[in-house]
Amino acid sequence: MSQPIELNASPRQEVGTGASRRLRRSHGQLPGIIYGGGAAPQPVILNANELGKAMQQEAFYSQILNVVVDGKAQKAVVRDLQRHPVNEKVQHVDFLRISADTPVHTHVPLHFVNESKCVGVRNGGGALVHNLIDVEISCLPADLPEFIQVDVADLEVGHSLHLSDLPLPADVTLVALTHGEDRDISVVSVQPPRGGQGQGEDEEVAEGEEPAE
Repeated sequence: MSQPIELNASPRQEVGTGASRRLRRSHGQLPGIIYGGGAAPQPVILNANELGKAMQQEAFYSQILNVVVDGKAQKAVVRDLQRHPVNEKVQHVDFLRISADTPVHTHVPLHFVNESKCVGVRNGGGALVHNLIDVEISCLPADLPEFIQVDVADLEVGHSLHLSDLPLPADVTLVALTHGEDRDISVVSVQPPRGGQGQGEDEEVAEGEEPAE
């Protein structure tokens, strides 16, 4: 696991829509809140530039963060990012505190490997289709993976890898599969080429044609 991302924050005294609007307009600051973990919710102020740099890291959205408020670090994960409906700028951040002995639910990214070696694409002329880019998992904080690797090298035309095919680390559970087998959806698949034939089939048809007169 990589080094935890650290964010500095300060307590926020004024709350409400007006106060948040004023905060965003002054000195590149953003409102946020930390809640959960058996403690009272704590409104905070974040530096917009520092937050923006942290958000450039993939781990920001799925890993445990150190949110430092008045010099005291609190372990938390991002629970929600509220964005402006037009310019997509972050308007508010919700952090959920975590504890070592309490499972955390969060989304982790999928890393697809060996795409260039996929037999359904190289030999069958198919197209690789990503149906998911992340999955929701449940585990203790110490077991939280940075990502889940999906190897597509052996995936053939017309075949798919489903949630149940993913190689999960020990003590990590896919939340969707806890709700029943009907939630075992496709993660990645290889669609047949246009016309429904692979390259080899096209060649056989061509060889079987009668020569033009």
